[in-house]
Amino acid sequence: MPTLGGMACRISELVIECADPGRLAAFWSGVLGYAELGREDDGSIEIGPPDAGFGGPQPTLVLSPGSAPKTGKLRLHIDVNATDRDQDAELERLLALGARPVDVGQTGAESWHVLADPEGNEFCLLHTRLQPL
Repeated sequence: MPTLGGMACRISELVIECADPGRLAAFWSGVLGYAELGREDDGSIEIGPPDAGFGGPQPTLVLSPGSAPKTGKLRLHIDVNATDRDQDAELERLLALGARPVDVGQTGAESWHVLADPEGNEFCLLHTRLQPL
C-alpha cells in the first residue's frame, strides 16, 4: 500500500459511553487536570485542557450517556503517565480519586499498573514520567 507524506489526521476527541457522564467527567477531570468544556442536550459532557480546549495538542474526552453495560475487556484503553510525581505517588492519587486495580492477565512483572475508572473502563498508569504540556 502506498504511503502519503505528511500528517493527515489527528485524534481530537475520545468518546466514552457511560452510565453516569457526570461521575466519569469528574473522575477523568481529576486524573488529567481537565475542565468541563461543554454539555450537549443528550447529556454528553466534554472535558479537556482548560487552557486549550477542543483542537489543542491533547484530545478532549466526551462522556456520552449509554445504557449498555460494559462486558469483557475493552478493545481500546487509555494509557496515562505522571507529570509531576513518581509512579507510586501517582498510583496513590489515582486510587484516591476512585480508580481501582484490575487484573487483565498481567504477570506482576510489568512496569505499569492496570486500573479501572469508576465504571470499570480499564486504563494503564505507565512508569515513565512525562513533561507537562
